[in-house]
Amino acid sequence: MKQVLIVEDIAEARRWLEQVVLDTFPGARVSLADSVRAASAFRGQPFDLALIDLGLPDGSGLDVLRMINSASPDAIKVVTTVMADDATIVAALSAGADGYLLKESTPAVLARQLAQLSIGIPAIAPSIARRIMAHFRLTGPMASAEAQLTERETQVLGLIARGLRNSEVAKEMGIADTTVAGYIKVIYRKLGIGSRAEAAWHANRLGLRMGRDDQ
Repeated sequence: MKQVLIVEDIAEARRWLEQVVLDTFPGARVSLADSVRAASAFRGQPFDLALIDLGLPDGSGLDVLRMINSASPDAIKVVTTVMADDATIVAALSAGADGYLLKESTPAVLARQLAQLSIGIPAIAPSIARRIMAHFRLTGPMASAEAQLTERETQVLGLIARGLRNSEVAKEMGIADTTVAGYIKVIYRKLGIGSRAEAAWHANRLGLRMGRDDQ
C-alpha cells in the first residue's frame, strides 16, 4: 500500500491510525483529512487504501466512501469506527466499504488485520464478520442467485474475492477493464451485494479459493 488516505476527525485517533499504517506499510505516503470537505480535496488523487471514520463533523463517512468509490474505484476502502450496529454495517457495505474495523481494537490487532489485505483477506473485525454472516443468514439472497452466475461471472467473483483489482482481473482473463467492471456490476446485482467484502463472503460460500498465492 503506497498511497493511503485516513479520514478521521479526532486528532489523537488520526495520529495513531497513521502510525499503525506506517508500521504496517513502511514507506507508505499517508494523506490526512478530518472532514468530508477535507477528504474531497483529495478527490483526484489515486489511493491504494482509505481508512474512513463514519461520524464526521460536516457529514457522514458514507459520503466519502461513495466519493472514493467513484473517483478511485481500485482503492480498498475500510471503515474505522466505534459504531457496530447492524444498520450502520449494512449501510457502509452498501456504500462500497471493502472492510470494517473497530477503533476499540488495539493497534497490534488493527495492524494485523490491515496486513492481511496484501493476501486478499478483507480487513473485517471478527465481531463484524459474525454480524454480517448472521445478517445474510436471515436476509441474504437466495442460494439460487449464486447458481444464476455464468462461468465467466463466477471466475470474476473468485478473482476479486482474492483481492485482485479490476486491472489485474482484466490481465488475468485477457479482457478489458471496462468488461471487468461490467461483470462486477452484474454480479453485485445478481447477489444483491455492494462491496468486495460481501463478494468475498459469497465466494467463500461457493468454495472458490481465496488468497493471491492460490493461483
